[in-house]
Amino acid sequence: MGKTDQSRISLAVIATVLLWLKTYIVYKTSFDIKIENWRQEFILFINPLSFLMFIFGVSMFLKEKNRKRYIVISSLIVSSILFANVVFYRFFNDFLTIPVLFQTSNMSDLGSSVSELLSWTDVLYFTDFILLLLLMKGKPKVVSFRQYTKAERKAYMLVTISIAFFNLGWAEIERPELLTRTFDREMLIRNIGTYNYHVYDVFLQSKSSAQRALADGGELVDIENYRNANYNKVKDGMFGIAKGKNVILISLESTQSFVVNQTVNGEVITPFLNQFIQESYYFNNFYHQTGQGKTSDSEFIVENSLYPLSRGAVFFTHSGNEYHATPEVLKEKGYFTASLHANNKSFWNRDIMYRSLGYQRFYSLTDYEVTEENSIGWGLKDHEFFQQSIQHLKDMPKPFYAKFITLTNHFPFELAEEDLLIEPYTSSSKTLNHYFTTVRYQDEALKHFIQSLKNEGLYDDSIIIIYGDHYGISENHNKAMGEYLGEEVTPFVSAQLQRVPLIIHIPGQKGKTIPTVSAQIDIKPTLLHLLGVDTKQDIEFGRDLFSNDTTDFAVLRDGSFITKDYVYTREICYDKVTGEPAAEANACNSYTEKAKTELEYSDSIIYGDLLRFYGRNKD
Repeated sequence: MGKTDQSRISLAVIATVLLWLKTYIVYKTSFDIKIENWRQEFILFINPLSFLMFIFGVSMFLKEKNRKRYIVISSLIVSSILFANVVFYRFFNDFLTIPVLFQTSNMSDLGSSVSELLSWTDVLYFTDFILLLLLMKGKPKVVSFRQYTKAERKAYMLVTISIAFFNLGWAEIERPELLTRTFDREMLIRNIGTYNYHVYDVFLQSKSSAQRALADGGELVDIENYRNANYNKVKDGMFGIAKGKNVILISLESTQSFVVNQTVNGEVITPFLNQFIQESYYFNNFYHQTGQGKTSDSEFIVENSLYPLSRGAVFFTHSGNEYHATPEVLKEKGYFTASLHANNKSFWNRDIMYRSLGYQRFYSLTDYEVTEENSIGWGLKDHEFFQQSIQHLKDMPKPFYAKFITLTNHFPFELAEEDLLIEPYTSSSKTLNHYFTTVRYQDEALKHFIQSLKNEGLYDDSIIIIYGDHYGISENHNKAMGEYLGEEVTPFVSAQLQRVPLIIHIPGQKGKTIPTVSAQIDIKPTLLHLLGVDTKQDIEFGRDLFSNDTTDFAVLRDGSFITKDYVYTREICYDKVTGEPAAEANACNSYTEKAKTELEYSDSIIYGDLLRFYGRNKD
């Protein structure tokens, strides 16, 4: 080997360095990864290296022609994975997982939502790939394409493994039990890197697939004991107060509580909801608990009183499981159960999952008259959706359980000029600016729907539950949110912004605002108790919100939780009064184990399909 060869740079090394630097730049510019000290910054910087060294190091074992092709193709694939995470993060403020990739059947319906997230400047994410192509074609003298000796290959792989263990060691020092606490993807990305995280995700997916095969009913014993110990008694006078009534459940797309009873540009945002709250039970400390499944997660939580998974959507990953959801329970009690949503029936795998939940009828896209004139954004406008649904309600056997899923208030929050009821907000975020206009439109559509229920004689014979499904404004818009709120969006404020409306209207009952800390997981037992259905034999983690012994407690899917006095998020316990870290370091300790236990028990039920082993006593 001559001096000339030794002074040249391997194409594999060039590809590794380019992708390494690009990944770090993307970390700093496209993701909001919180860094608290120099050690975390150093780990963030080195964490892509071992993976990239291994991937491109494989080329050392190939012949020259295949080696060059392998390097370029690998660069394209890895760059595409990185870019896919960037696009996903732009809206969901989260990272891709294997289960999410299985949800590609949703992509054809995303339409303008995806195009809104893309920009012509995104070609810059593939600059290194383009440079590699030019180097291959030009073959400059500084680039080496030579064959490697066995000793060189062995030394290279030993260095790669050493760097991997060095990275993992530092990460474990900085965050002990890193790989056993998988609730927080950002923490994993920060410590082991995007690429190693995806490898770890493959391991988790394989593990979860094996859990069902290895599961047995014995795992339910501890879960049943926990459930029995935490069951709260029903409240006299409320149990069965709506027995025999129709149930109308309305999921408000992307609706957060910060718009309720508020104004923008001097205009009221939700005039109808503000009025409806006065004659209903309103829970103003109610939180969504969704994960990557978004609306489908909210459906799963509300109807099963179980937590969603930390990765992917249960509607996709475990649609064949045994459940005892609200539709099935009420079907057993003589109710007709239906879901109404003017979208493709296969979106979020609903056509399959709804059968597992006990729905008898799914009114989907084909059950509505959808035209270019009455649609925008994701499909049929909410006003048209509600009005066309009235006939479906009239045709249903009584009593019925009918769930409505709205569409118009969905990212990117598009609205036709003729439907604009308030002017957009003016801030640094186009998304937030238009969000207020679609929320206002949704509110007006609800107003007309409720009036139609009255006109058709359905209103006085129905219990109506309205809830927000998940956030609409992600943390990517914190600066604009801060402008609107008039305060900095700290992790404490961000956790509080996960509140969504919950309104329960019961015929003949006066309105009341209830400040109990609560969440979507509490809707199932609360509703069933109002209908006179005992849930003591059910495996669930929610509580009856009208019970006298209900505790103020809500667990979010990322492991955060909220109590009467504290908010625990990102491993910091905040005092609700001050919004600052609690004076007592262990103020949240009594709740952390409870939050972890509930999430782990719920995961075990889903991954192991444990309810197939559960025999419940039925009336």
